[in-house]
Amino acid sequence: MAGKRYRNLNVHDAAKERIRLIFRHFERVCVAFSGGKDSSVTLHLALEVAREEGRGPVDAFFIDLEAQYRSTIAHVTEMFDRKDVRPWWICLPINLRNASSLQEPFWCAWEPGREQDWVRPMPRHPSLISDQDFFSFYRYRMEFEEFSLEFNEWMARDVSTAILVGIRSDESLNRYMAVKHRAQSKKCAWMPPGSQTPVPWSTRNISRSRAVTFFPIYDWKFEDLWRYTGEHRHAYNRLYDHMHLARVPFSQMRICQPYGDDQRKGLDLFHRLEPETWFRVVKRVQGANYAARYCRQRFLGYRGGLGLPPTFSTWRQYSQFLLQSMPSTLRQVYVRRIKSFMNWWASHDYPLAAWPDAGVPELENRKAQPSWRRVALSLLKQDMARSLSFSFSKRDTAAMIAKGEYGK
Repeated sequence: MAGKRYRNLNVHDAAKERIRLIFRHFERVCVAFSGGKDSSVTLHLALEVAREEGRGPVDAFFIDLEAQYRSTIAHVTEMFDRKDVRPWWICLPINLRNASSLQEPFWCAWEPGREQDWVRPMPRHPSLISDQDFFSFYRYRMEFEEFSLEFNEWMARDVSTAILVGIRSDESLNRYMAVKHRAQSKKCAWMPPGSQTPVPWSTRNISRSRAVTFFPIYDWKFEDLWRYTGEHRHAYNRLYDHMHLARVPFSQMRICQPYGDDQRKGLDLFHRLEPETWFRVVKRVQGANYAARYCRQRFLGYRGGLGLPPTFSTWRQYSQFLLQSMPSTLRQVYVRRIKSFMNWWASHDYPLAAWPDAGVPELENRKAQPSWRRVALSLLKQDMARSLSFSFSKRDTAAMIAKGEYGK
């Protein structure tokens, strides 16, 4: 998958061909449903093929993260009330990132004891799962990604199971690279019985391969989604109508929890699209109103960042000041990750002594070079060092919660 290769087949027929292959080899087909445009199209396609193949209900699971738009919940209810859908509506205490506050860097959806602060009351639906003892694998305040993987394996505990996920490579560079990486990793890809060719739009957990994840609409474009939805008169989340009227760019029309590192840039949409929900969203976690007001501003490290404040003579000095202003437990996380950042560059012939304090503007991409300016901007963004190429760590999350400093 070194580049894009085109076939003499439209994306609708290609997606149905892929899903048809899945139905032939798996006893259970389950769609990861978020209520967004991509997962809605994926579910409609799966139902279309299921009817043609004479298969029974299609499973669909929705991990409800509490801070959701009312329009999203209305669409989930609409789809989960269908007789050809076997729904799993999950409302369990799940640990999530809160990029709005240093004092509360994580929050817990449906946190027991804080019912008065919930953005929405617990939904009532026949498929609702809110009992923490329902799943044998569940642990209180599991990470969202961890829960999803465990749920996939749980679904495949007794029958072969395919999980359909509505990821499109056209939506963002990160998603394109995710699909491309899986296509190039033959060990992760699924191979149909009797075939020696891995399916490039599939992946699985290497150590536990009972559940296989597929991306049947990975090559669809934004326009393809809405053409399919309109021509077939399928149900969809009406929130997108409001987004369009509010002139939200197509690239930012996404449905997800509102407080994450990337998602907080869309927090103000709650105020514009569902003002009656806005008050609850702001009240739910620390710093939400602040993030909605200022998250796109230069002084928080966005849009190229700000110049060095006149109080400081170097970016290194400013970085040290920002570190000292953090709560102790969170500061330890950043210090450990910054040290790892230093060690990685040192092992690639760029030791700390060679770092330019503010970076080299002449270079094509200043984000790809080490500098104290880059470290300072990461601290300003409060992104848990994501802009230093780190992902989230269960170890750090567990340590902070165990000390009782966060998530109360």
